[in-house]
Amino acid sequence: MCDPSVVTASSTAPEAGLAAAEAEPEAGAEAAEAEAAEVRRFAERLGLPGLIDVHTHFMPERVLNKVWAFFDGVDWDITYRHEEERRVALLREFGVLAFTSMLYPHKAGMAQWLNGWSHDFARRTPDCLHTATFYPEPGVEAYVREAVESGARVFKSHIQVGGYDPNDVLIDGVWGLLAEAGVPIVIHCGTGPHPGKHTGPEPMARLLARHPRLRLVVAHMGMPEYAEFFALAERYEEVRLDTTMAFTDFSERLMPFPREEAARLAGLGDRVLLGSDFPNIPYPYAHQLESLERLGLGDDWLRGVLYGNGARLFGLE
Repeated sequence: MCDPSVVTASSTAPEAGLAAAEAEPEAGAEAAEAEAAEVRRFAERLGLPGLIDVHTHFMPERVLNKVWAFFDGVDWDITYRHEEERRVALLREFGVLAFTSMLYPHKAGMAQWLNGWSHDFARRTPDCLHTATFYPEPGVEAYVREAVESGARVFKSHIQVGGYDPNDVLIDGVWGLLAEAGVPIVIHCGTGPHPGKHTGPEPMARLLARHPRLRLVVAHMGMPEYAEFFALAERYEEVRLDTTMAFTDFSERLMPFPREEAARLAGLGDRVLLGSDFPNIPYPYAHQLESLERLGLGDDWLRGVLYGNGARLFGLE
């Protein structure tokens, strides 16, 4: 004899499951809309037209999937694991007026192909700042010049992932070319989250001694060597820093910002740029903004970081 409760449960489960499936997308859409409204209100409260985010990642799908697979292997939650079209739409819903397609090679033979992809992405995504990259290899200066001449507005260099010396003779001409052109380079050169053979402030100091007009944007505020990279920014007027993941609860547990450096950070307010690492962040986008606000450096500082400094750097005013 069957248990009536089993019969009842099994007979109603399909209908309940269908109702839940229909409700889930609706609830997700409402949550996304509420989150976007929260981000927009943050900018509106400061009287800003929107945000400029210099550190967002868009790259070929097969490359991005490998990046996500790496994060999956280290238990890193990716908050915005969506198709490309949805990720672009989310940034626009957040009120991000300009963003980047940070992409980078980990070996020779990749950079020129990545630049071709990013050129096409910028063509079909006009609010994306045309991004390019490079690697120490024969022919690098020629394809970097080609990217600049085709309209690249920002470059990405990842010393840790690329595993190369920024002072490699193969790219010395590239640095000179980019300095002369005045094109910014967002560069991951700090030793966080894991040191590389050529990461840290010392290689950057040697590079800047030769190319003092380089518009380097030190990613992640150079964490954990905040003070050392602040010193480079104080010494070289074209050096800037982006906020990517800095000051968030996640990073404060691992590489806390030394509070005694807050006055120096305030003094560098005209050369700090909003960066988020979207979509590969393990928390909501708004948390980066809240983390900057709780530093207590004032609304004028925030206005510069979230919009003004980027607008001046990229001629978006």
